[in-house]
This record gives sequence, C-alpha cells and structure tokens, in this order.
Amino acid sequence: MTFVLEGRLICASDEEARIVEEHLPEHIRLTRAEDGCISFDVRPGEAERTWEVRERFADQESFEAHQERTRNSAWGRATAGIDRDYAVRVEEE
Repeated sequence: MTFVLEGRLICASDEEARIVEEHLPEHIRLTRAEDGCISFDVRPGEAERTWEVRERFADQESFEAHQERTRNSAWGRATAGIDRDYAVRVEEE
C-alpha cells in the first residue's frame, strides 16, 4: 500500500509566503532523503500565496515517520500556523 498526500499550503499573508519560501528548499531536501519517500513535490499554485503539495510514501510506517519528523523540524515550527488543505489516501498496489 502506498500512502499519498495531496493538497494545498495556503498562506494568508506575504510574510507567511516568505517563511515558506525560506524554509521549503531544506524541507524538500530532507523529505526526499527519508526512507520510504517515493516522491515529494511542492510547487507554486495558481492562486497567489499557495503551493500545491503531492507526496507519496511506500507504506504507513514511512508516512507516519515523515509526519513526526516534520512536526519536530525547523519547517514544522516555522509553518505551524499556515493553513493546509490536505487529503490522504491509500493506494493498493
């Protein structure tokens, strides 16, 4: 089973967008290096100050490990107040 998260990161202000831009490159680098990360893509969205997020993990364990690492990271602390509209689904292989 593959765990897939898709959605948007939605900044309410230019300051929040600046925080995302500052911390995102390192967050992407660290996530892509995680065991079980199949893909991790974050791109500017069509709406101003939004980012489209799509991530795939090999299994529930690696997905949950990513969530835990993220909460305790510089990215997690800096972006904790930024709105997220995410959905998670499981894909059978």
